[in-house]
Amino acid sequence: MNSACVCLEHVSMQFTECRALQDINLEICEGEFFSLLGPSGCGKTTTLRIIGGFLQPTEGKVIIDNLLANDVPPNLRNVNTVFQNYAIFPHMTVFENVAYPLMVKKVPKDERKQRVSESLDLVSMQGFENRYSNQLSGGQRQRVALARALILKPKVLLLDEPLGALDLQLRQQMQFALKQLQRELGITFIYVTHDQGEALTMSDRIAVMYQGELQQVGSPQEIYERPMNRFVAQFIGRTNFIEGTINSINGEYTELNIGRHILKCQRSSSFRKGDKACISIRPEKIVIGKKLKSMANVFSGNIRDIIYFGDRFDVIVNLCGSDDLVTVRVDKKSSHSKELYKIDDKVEIGWEIKEEVLLK
Repeated sequence: MNSACVCLEHVSMQFTECRALQDINLEICEGEFFSLLGPSGCGKTTTLRIIGGFLQPTEGKVIIDNLLANDVPPNLRNVNTVFQNYAIFPHMTVFENVAYPLMVKKVPKDERKQRVSESLDLVSMQGFENRYSNQLSGGQRQRVALARALILKPKVLLLDEPLGALDLQLRQQMQFALKQLQRELGITFIYVTHDQGEALTMSDRIAVMYQGELQQVGSPQEIYERPMNRFVAQFIGRTNFIEGTINSINGEYTELNIGRHILKCQRSSSFRKGDKACISIRPEKIVIGKKLKSMANVFSGNIRDIIYFGDRFDVIVNLCGSDDLVTVRVDKKSSHSKELYKIDDKVEIGWEIKEEVLLK
């Protein structure tokens, strides 16, 4: 992994009415696409503004490119920002908007023209130089804002939910374009979003935040497959929680008592007999059938509902002997199609121990 480009060391932020950040420690690597993910009010935009120099942390250090940046104003940090509302000037043409940072720095006219052309080329906006903001679509305005942010060739680009105002199809197109651009330029992108799918598909690593604290930092696969707590498990994608009590812990696995059933989990030293616990199991990790082959965990149940999503079905199963409802995701291309199951059918569901996560 590349060396750290941005470091936050024990950063906290206290506003008059609340503590927005609590002891944040982060290392973001050079050339990394790093996402800050969490619900509204979790502190992700505050973190971004601290990195950009728009806010001073109450406590802690901000280090950019190995230099302490706490007292460095935004215009002297090798950092630029793209906002959700684009913040492009309506009275200026596309060319003038993109050239504006160079004009402020008194870059010669010929050099400005060349660099604007290069920047617009990066975001596929050639030929739009003479248009004004009201002559552009939302996606085009976003690209202009991006070109302007990149023209000074920053070390770090901060993106504060830049796709939030776009419709779904355009947002998906821009996700791909942003990721391709980041790979091409090799610039560190720090991306704020509340959209889990966006973070999973675009990021090299993700920091999940909640109530001003970091919950987990890792690759998209690590975050999705091995959540560290219940918040991460339920916020990233969809999961089933099955509650119970630790029945026993032996050399091979932990047993969780759920109603009339015993569920086998990976062995954990974090629990003792009698502790309350639960497992998180993703719907696509569960197998459904009339009679399953031997698996670590197999339970019978009755189908309560079948929900059609076009490319898949979600089958809702009530486990016999409990109140637990478990969602099983069935690919439409699978041999298990909707026609094979009906509401009230008795079925078996099962999964292997490695597919579940034991949580407090």
